Amino acid sequence: MTLGQVAGLIAAIAFLIIALAILVVGWQISRAIKEVKPTIGEVRQTLNVVNGELGTLTKEVEDLMVKTNDLLADVNGKVAAIDPVFNAMGDLGESVSDLNSAARNLTERLDATAGSAKTSLAVKAGKTAFSVLRSQMSKKK
Repeated sequence: MTLGQVAGLIAAIAFLIIALAILVVGWQISRAIKEVKPTIGEVRQTLNVVNGELGTLTKEVEDLMVKTNDLLADVNGKVAAIDPVFNAMGDLGESVSDLNSAARNLTERLDATAGSAKTSLAVKAGKTAFSVLRSQMSKKK
């Protein structure tokens, strides 16, 4: 055997080993594909079911969003209708506070000049009027 024949024999053996390795890998890939095929079918069926249900779910979510928007618009309208009431209550509170301050100032001035009977009568009338006003304000609340 010549050196060229030995090299050819080594190359043929190497080629045979490579061919066998490719054959083994191909056979394993073929087995893996056979095992994966049923799983892929199940995934396909599951996705079809999910896609069918997704349309229904999307419709329900859209309906819920419409109802939520209507409810929010209703609540906003009612809050806007109540705003003047709170503003009026704030104004009323300021008016009562101003009236209270004015009554105190008047009482202090009248107490300073309380020497005459007319003055004490005016003070009593003012206190009575203020207590009547206060009781009417508490009834309205």
